[in-house]
Amino acid sequence: MFRNLSSWFLGNQAQLRYGVAVSDVDGDGQCEFVVAGFGCGNEVWQWNGSRLVNIVDPVLADPSRQAIGVAAGDLDGDGREELYVLNTDTFGGRKRLGDRLFSYQGSHWQDLFSLPHNQDALNLTAGRSVLAVDRLGTGRYGFVVANYGGPMRLYELDPQGMIADVAPHVGLALTTGGRGLLAAPLVSQYLDIFAVNENSPNFLFRHRGDGTYEDVAALWGVRDPHEHGRGVALVSQPAGEEWDVVYGNWEGHHRFLHKTSKGFRDQAPAAMASPSRIRTVIAADFDNDGYEEIFFNNIGEPNRLFGWREGLWQALDPGEALEPTGLGTGAAVADIDGDGVLELLISHGESGRQPLTLYKAVNPHSAWIRVQPLTPAGSPARGAVVVIQTPQRRQQRVIDGGSGYLCQMEPVAHFGLGKQTQVEWLLIRWPDGVTHKVLNPRICQTHVISHP
Repeated sequence: MFRNLSSWFLGNQAQLRYGVAVSDVDGDGQCEFVVAGFGCGNEVWQWNGSRLVNIVDPVLADPSRQAIGVAAGDLDGDGREELYVLNTDTFGGRKRLGDRLFSYQGSHWQDLFSLPHNQDALNLTAGRSVLAVDRLGTGRYGFVVANYGGPMRLYELDPQGMIADVAPHVGLALTTGGRGLLAAPLVSQYLDIFAVNENSPNFLFRHRGDGTYEDVAALWGVRDPHEHGRGVALVSQPAGEEWDVVYGNWEGHHRFLHKTSKGFRDQAPAAMASPSRIRTVIAADFDNDGYEEIFFNNIGEPNRLFGWREGLWQALDPGEALEPTGLGTGAAVADIDGDGVLELLISHGESGRQPLTLYKAVNPHSAWIRVQPLTPAGSPARGAVVVIQTPQRRQQRVIDGGSGYLCQMEPVAHFGLGKQTQVEWLLIRWPDGVTHKVLNPRICQTHVISHP
């Protein structure tokens, strides 16, 4: 499936890295890969037309901290995404150094947690994944932090512009061994939150419609209390009407949860369920055939790839992305060079220093369409649902607010079209419920669509 394009990096040192996010860091309208550096500086990898170059600002680099998780979202509604960087200096429980919440202040980046009036809100619990979620449909995002050995957090700006942890007030402040996070309209019409955990059951927080949540994991059959979750991803059912969820369990059986009217049922085939030392899980249409592939990034053993073929999920050959000795710690996808084919970036570290790797599908199908919804302020509308209809079938995506494990994908809905040469319509539903439909959109281009 994949060929190695790691030669695109300029100055790709072997070092310890973890989570990866995709955001327009420099405000030029094009996204970059943001990579968390563990005691060696964070990185921002930009496509300059022929190579990937690290353009990180010294403030964002922050080499004195040990970063593992990263996510982007427009916290203050100014049209530009903030970056939440989760730092850790211990495995679980209380840590010495807090997280960073970087905001661009006109001419420079600033850590909002460093301001005196935000000190009381600082997260001093070892965390794992971070998720950007617009729980009220205002276009302003909060950051959910899956902590390990302490309560989950949800950081938002209060009416006075101060950072506040509202998790206790909205039903999210549960204590567990937090790992992976995902936001999507799984069991309601709003952004529900699925959290896979270690040493305790998973959570499925259903959005009540008023900005608060209740855990319905037992009701929907997703608690999985004896496993240890890692990466999690949303998968569009082949008919394009509902969502499935795939997630990995550390050295345990991986799950493919198929949604039915009676709850979620694990339908992972044997090859997919087989245990591994799994980290990130990604669902994306890498070869533009019209169906998503599922990528399992493992640490210290070969990666895995699965595709929907002949009505079944089947194991595929990852090609050069097999990485049998790779120490994978994070991964994300983006069409970083703008050619309509996704790139897969994998970071490495934890038990040894390795460089970043980059892959792209070999001989992908050519037809595609990409949709980037925006908030009223003009920032990426993470959590928006995008649906397309071709003469053959329907597909849907959710603009990613955080998934994989420690990671966040590009804020664009990418659809391969296979042999289809027409899209009859595309529909966007923003987190506030507003919808917009475009008839006969042109294919093989990216449609940037403002909030109506």
